[in-house]
Amino acid sequence: MTIHVSIGEAQTRLSELVTAALRGEEVVLQKAGEPLVRLVAIPEAIALERATCAAKRAAAIGFAREKYKDLPPEAFDVPPSMTNEDYDERIERKFGAPPA
Repeated sequence: MTIHVSIGEAQTRLSELVTAALRGEEVVLQKAGEPLVRLVAIPEAIALERATCAAKRAAAIGFAREKYKDLPPEAFDVPPSMTNEDYDERIERKFGAPPA
C-alpha cells in the first residue's frame, strides 16, 4: 500500500508515517502533486521494531508466570511478527485484490 502526503501534512504526521514505513508501507512525499521523496525504513530498523514488539508480547505473558510455572519454557515462545507477505495477504482477504 502506498501513502501519498504533501510535505506540509508530513510535518504534522511524521511519527505516523515513520511507523507506516516500518510496517513495510511505501510513503511518498509530494509537493504540488508531484512526488519528490520516498520514505523507506532501513532493514535494521524493521528488525529492531519486530524484536521490540516480540519483547513486549513476551513481557505481557509474564504477568501470569506463577499460574503457568509447570509448563515447559517453549510453551511461552512468541512467534515472529507478521511478514510483509502475511500483511499483504491479510489486507487482500479483508478488502479484496488491489485494482490493476
